[in-house]
Amino acid sequence: MKKSFLQRWGKISIFAAMIAYLRGEFAYKSPAVVHMDVSGVGYELQISLNTYARIEGLDSGILLTYQHIREDAHILYGFFDKAEKDLFIQLISVSGVGATTARMMLSSMKPEEITRAILQGNARQLESIKGIGKKSAERIVLELRDKVGKGKEETTNISSSAGNRLEQDALNALITLGIARPAAENAIQKVINEVSGNDKVEDLIKKALKIL
Repeated sequence: MKKSFLQRWGKISIFAAMIAYLRGEFAYKSPAVVHMDVSGVGYELQISLNTYARIEGLDSGILLTYQHIREDAHILYGFFDKAEKDLFIQLISVSGVGATTARMMLSSMKPEEITRAILQGNARQLESIKGIGKKSAERIVLELRDKVGKGKEETTNISSSAGNRLEQDALNALITLGIARPAAENAIQKVINEVSGNDKVEDLIKKALKIL
């Protein structure tokens, strides 16, 4: 039986209304779940320990999101930066790796540690994560080795030149603001020497924006 126009339209509307990110206050935080108050509307997001560690001391902020749609539920996942979100999406693209497993991986290891293990073909290290067996670990390495390798190359310049969280946070913020990664990296590299030890990430971002 053909679906009605309303049924088809409803499905299309769901996908058209995907949420890219949320900006608001953290009304509730736990290592697994956060509630964001966005102009009086409360959103529940599933998060990893990695993201929780980055927002634990914040009262408000921005979280990138991924909407996981199932027949019985629409679940919103939140990420502190694009690197974690991209890795999450890559992980769930692997057969047998669901959103829950991907979040467990990101809670057990930092994104860069997972990426390094995949690039080095270290399936044994991935096996140490709860819910990841030998076959799953080997499949993740096989299917993602080339993909995460490309992402690593993109972030090599900023990581090696900066060497600390200040520059990385500034890069993530600029990308979140819509600045292309190559342009953001170049801008940050140009103003690194102008930043004093007392400057905050906001100062670095403002200086980078002035030359973009």
